[in-house]
Parts: sequence; C-alpha cells; structure tokens
Amino acid sequence: MIFTDFNPQKDKVLRIIDNKGKVLNKELMPDMDDQTLIQAYRSMLFERVADEMAVSYQRQGRMYTYPPNYGQEAIHIAAGMILRENDWLVPAFRELGVMLAKGVSLKEIFLYYKGNELGSKFSKANHVLPICIPIGSQFLHAAGIGYSIKYTQKDEAVFAFIGDGGTSEGDFSEALNVAGVWKVPVIFTIQNNQYAISVPVKNQTNAINLAVKSMAFGIPGIKVDGNDFFAMYVAYKEALAYARAGKGPVLIEAFTYRKGAHTTSDDPTKYRTKEEELEWDKTDPLNRLKLYMDDKGIQYGDEKKLIEAYKQEGEKQFAEAENIQPYALEDVFKYMYVDTPDDLKQQKEAYEQFLRWKEHKQ
Repeated sequence: MIFTDFNPQKDKVLRIIDNKGKVLNKELMPDMDDQTLIQAYRSMLFERVADEMAVSYQRQGRMYTYPPNYGQEAIHIAAGMILRENDWLVPAFRELGVMLAKGVSLKEIFLYYKGNELGSKFSKANHVLPICIPIGSQFLHAAGIGYSIKYTQKDEAVFAFIGDGGTSEGDFSEALNVAGVWKVPVIFTIQNNQYAISVPVKNQTNAINLAVKSMAFGIPGIKVDGNDFFAMYVAYKEALAYARAGKGPVLIEAFTYRKGAHTTSDDPTKYRTKEEELEWDKTDPLNRLKLYMDDKGIQYGDEKKLIEAYKQEGEKQFAEAENIQPYALEDVFKYMYVDTPDDLKQQKEAYEQFLRWKEHKQ
C-alpha cells in the first residue's frame, strides 16, 4: 500500500514524474489510455484559462473578491477523475477544477463571485456542498456526511478539501478525530500551497509535514507531490478504494504552490520573493504533464486553438451570469433554517426598509 511505503513520519513524498515529465516510478505509473490522458490535460488547461478569466473579470469590477487556483490544477483534475457521481464533494474555496469536474457550471461559479444566490444552486451537480469561506468548518460537515454514509450503508465517499492554514483550526482536528473513531469514508485533502494568505507553513506547525498529523488520529496519511498529476491520481484512486472497503478515512497532503495571490485582495509580493516564485515555476503541473505527453508522442491538440475555444466558452458563460435576472430577496434568508429565527426576520425587514428608502430617495 502506498500509505505504508510513503510513511509521512519519514517525510517521504509520492512522486511519479519529475519536473521534466520523465517517469521516476514505473511501478506506480497508472494504466491510463491516451484519450483519458488528453482529457486530463485539456481539463487542466480549461481550469487555468477559466481561472485567469475570473481574475480578469474581478479586476474589471464585474465580480467580487476571487481566490485564484493557478498552479493547483493537477490536484483538482486528478480528484475530479476519481470522484464518482454519488460521491460527495465538500470544497473550501480553491477547488475550481474539482467543482467543474463534478458538474458545477462555470456560469454558477461566476454567479457565486458576483454575489448571486443562484451561484450555489448547482443544478446539474450531484452531492456538492456550497463553497465554504469559514476556515475549517467544512471538514466537520464532511465527517458528518461520512458518518451518514456509513450508517445508511451506501456505496459513497466524501472528498473534502482544506488549505494548509486550515490545519491550525480546531475544526480540522475534531473532524479527523471523529472520522477516525467511526471509520467513515472520507478522503481529506490538505492543499499545502505554502501560504495561508501571508503566513508560511513553517509558522503554522513544527511538524515535519502536514500529512503526519494523521497519525494522531489513527488514520493513514500520505504526502504527495501536488504538481504531479499521476501521483495525485494514484493517491486518490488508492484512497477511494481504502474508504470504500470500510477501512475509514485517509489524509492526503498535496504539496503544491499557489502561483497567484491568495485572493484578488492580496499582494503576494509583500511576503514572498520573485526568486521563490521562479523556482516553483519549474514544477508547474500543466507543463510537467505536457512534457510527459510530448515525450510519449501523445497529441493533445493545438494549444492556442484550445485556449481560444475555452475563452469563448468562458465569455459565453460569464455573459449568461451577467445578464441573469436578479434573485428574490427572500432567497437570501429562506434556506438557512426550516423555521426562520427572529433575528433573520429582523434583518430581512431592515433591508426591505432600506430598499424602500433608496427607491423613495431616487
């Protein structure tokens, strides 16, 4: 088992290809046909293009604060390829590619970051929780869903995500403890992109890595090269098999790098150097996969034409999001509780008064 061979206590890292796309571990190389690999590459490229467009729309003042996914595509697309229709996705807020793979539309992503309640409806995506901004709370939700799956004896699993900074939250430890005690089918992923906003990992923990935290809760943990698509694919495949076998949860540390800002409100030049960024550029997940495919003679298409097609699709979906009818005010409040509490009723009444005042003033 990879969880035994790559012991996080020894800081071993699961890696299958190097930065130049050369295979380092033939035994672990997944059996994947060319067409599947081409689709993986194109999905990673689509995520990157969509992500760049989202940042651009925010800069134009057409969307609110947005968290770039640039550099973390291998994690997302590998997970999206392993996720099944009935498995659950419990995201944080930097999982664009996984959400797209699960069936969330780019239009819904755009709507969410435009502040539209319909952006969390996910009309064609099964078992996807809304984007979670409070740090760490989604792990508790994932553990609870996992317990429900075990209790009802369903053939489902949960894929939950958190950032390296989230591992310092109490919710992280509580969720892993509960999941470990009850042996629930949850694959917990730490996207260790080196910075929780401006705080580096070395200031988050004194542990040798983040995967080793699994040992305190009696569950398998593994540190994976998060910019190696094949390594992430193998890790998720093995983790899902482990969870489906009734053995319990798994913790995966995806060791990666956030190439963009934490959000569009952030300036990473304040806390990291250009030299560091250039060094991490050598590990770019999309470039590594391309180099592997080039070496094997796998034709993935004209990249410029693909990018242009993806931009057109992004523009189309953004136009639909931008021109959608306003949602009803009551939608902001009615989905929070079965019976709306008095404080939310008061908030709604106060806002309605503000709207009446605004209309009268005009």
